[in-house]
Amino acid sequence: MQAPTNERRVYVAVHGGAGYHGVVSEQSVKSALKRACARALRGSPSDNSSALSVVERAISVLEDDEYLNAGYGSNLTVDGNVECDAAVMDGLSGDFGSVGAVPGVKNPIKLASAVLRHSREPDSLGRIRPMTLVASGAHSFASSQGIRTVAPNEMISPRATQEWQKWKSRLDHPADGHGNQESLPHDAMQDTVGAVAWDDEGNLAAGVSSGGLLLKYSGRIGEAATFGTGCWAQQSLNERSGMACSISGAGEHIMRGGLARVLGEALQSPHSDDSELDTHHLLLRILNQQFAEPLRQRGDRMPNAGVLLLTKENGDDEVEAVPRLWCAFTTESMAVAYASTTQPSPKVSILRRPASTGSTVDADKLSVYITALPIHR
Repeated sequence: MQAPTNERRVYVAVHGGAGYHGVVSEQSVKSALKRACARALRGSPSDNSSALSVVERAISVLEDDEYLNAGYGSNLTVDGNVECDAAVMDGLSGDFGSVGAVPGVKNPIKLASAVLRHSREPDSLGRIRPMTLVASGAHSFASSQGIRTVAPNEMISPRATQEWQKWKSRLDHPADGHGNQESLPHDAMQDTVGAVAWDDEGNLAAGVSSGGLLLKYSGRIGEAATFGTGCWAQQSLNERSGMACSISGAGEHIMRGGLARVLGEALQSPHSDDSELDTHHLLLRILNQQFAEPLRQRGDRMPNAGVLLLTKENGDDEVEAVPRLWCAFTTESMAVAYASTTQPSPKVSILRRPASTGSTVDADKLSVYITALPIHR
């Protein structure tokens, strides 16, 4: 149990995707991340203060921003539509809810949360309630739950339209008669946004939301809709340890590795006395050995992933558990922000991996940037 205290303690961290963040969009992305942290902590007196609700509020802000690939800012499918994925997971109960390839839902993360809550309710016929709903079925469920739906074209932003027109034209009209053409740039594939949170009761939750890859096939779902891949949250029965993570990157790569669940299972193993060093090495090992290596054996040369990880660990006094925040990614950059009720002014950064420096000098291993962030003071 948490140590008795009169001070309310809620922690939240968000990310705007692992990929490439250019100078043009950097300030817009930072602003969105700051607003997400502030809104998550500022909930009205009537708002649910659970970690799950903190995550939902934070991601809803990110979904409303044109410069992030989720909700309104989503990349368009090859057919020129918006189809969103989102998921949430409650560390206290292990409950999970997600939606995939859903059109016309303003905030997919709210729909994912509704799926999770619905799964907790008993069914009159004893049916097993779903953890995941997709496409038109997810849209119909949104209407039944009072989740705001909009006309599909209202989800299409001007930025996404411009990108789609540019690259759809190149797809339809190859540069030469042999079909050779320029590949999509890194900044056109910026992926999943997400959040992790710790509430006043010491419970953890995680969530993700994504519009997917630019020009993705209609009906495709990625890691943000899949159990064990885009987010994971768990905690011990005595509430003294736990973790919540939100994953970003190439969805097909992440799904093959079951990355979020693998991290959770690894963190359940006993740690050494130096937990900070141990977590760093654990992230490095998993991203190289269990994520990247199998993909490279398949011929994928550049497996991309980013991890925002919040862990619950024993404090120095061995009485009160404390949060520790980590970010690890294999891409050029990852946008993150964090705040707490004790440090309410959000700290935001576009973390960039040095071009010639990684966490390993072994040429056969993936270059991974890993850093700890001071969410707890």
